[in-house]
Amino acid sequence: MKQLEGAVETGQEADAHRADEAIVAPLRKRRLSGELYERDPKIEALIAELTVLPRDELIARAAIAKRSDPGYIPSECLVYFIRASRRDNNEAWFERLYRILIARVLRSLPKAESSDGRSESLTRGVVRDKVFSRFVELLSADRADYVDKLDYFEVRFDGALASLRRDAQEKAWREENRSQPLEYDEESGELSPEVEAAAGAHDPFAASDFDDPAYRSRLDAAIDALPTEQSRIVHMLRQGFPIDSKEPDVMTITTALGRSEKTVRTYRDKAFATLRAAMTDGDER
Repeated sequence: MKQLEGAVETGQEADAHRADEAIVAPLRKRRLSGELYERDPKIEALIAELTVLPRDELIARAAIAKRSDPGYIPSECLVYFIRASRRDNNEAWFERLYRILIARVLRSLPKAESSDGRSESLTRGVVRDKVFSRFVELLSADRADYVDKLDYFEVRFDGALASLRRDAQEKAWREENRSQPLEYDEESGELSPEVEAAAGAHDPFAASDFDDPAYRSRLDAAIDALPTEQSRIVHMLRQGFPIDSKEPDVMTITTALGRSEKTVRTYRDKAFATLRAAMTDGDER
């Protein structure tokens, strides 16, 4: 009887332990308003659902790389489980999750080779190395003590990664072109074709797969990660506002933001260059 009672108690303890695991730990980073960052409710619910799965089954699902697959686990969830592995100090479990997430990050980063595989870009190679190193640095530091900068990766992984890429791109561009001033067409105020091409300006809303919900979701995240001024300009362009107009009654971006046409176009091109890098390199779909 005592053995039976012990078995019942052990089962109850196991159930209680699994229930504790199903409680998703809240994020700690606070916004300027003082409010805590919060995960998307769907991500929060999925984390709770995945927590009670056998680990081998969780790994099998985490290895699914195609976003449209019903079993695909968003990267926000993988970051959560990697950080949570710190509590049980299980390095083997951490390593299995870490390899999968790092593979996703590498696939999403710009490759040094061009699409034809013939030429290389120093800037792309530098950006790739800088972003990868910074992300690994954050994960490693979080193993020792909670790093609230990683919280954003649990809120919007694509947006957080795009932010790292934007910072790296700006630094790499400055380093590679520190002695080359931007050139404008004096009449139109546009960037010269050479500089515009180098900056990667393009229209992300004219992409062939813009109608794909997954593409639009990634694009929204990348836009939100832009600097405030650039994000505002992109949102206004998306709503159909012209940059400038000779008609006095037409609301324009230059009027709304109180910026010159040249400044708005420069910010637009920088934003589009960042969005292109976020959307076209290493597509995981």
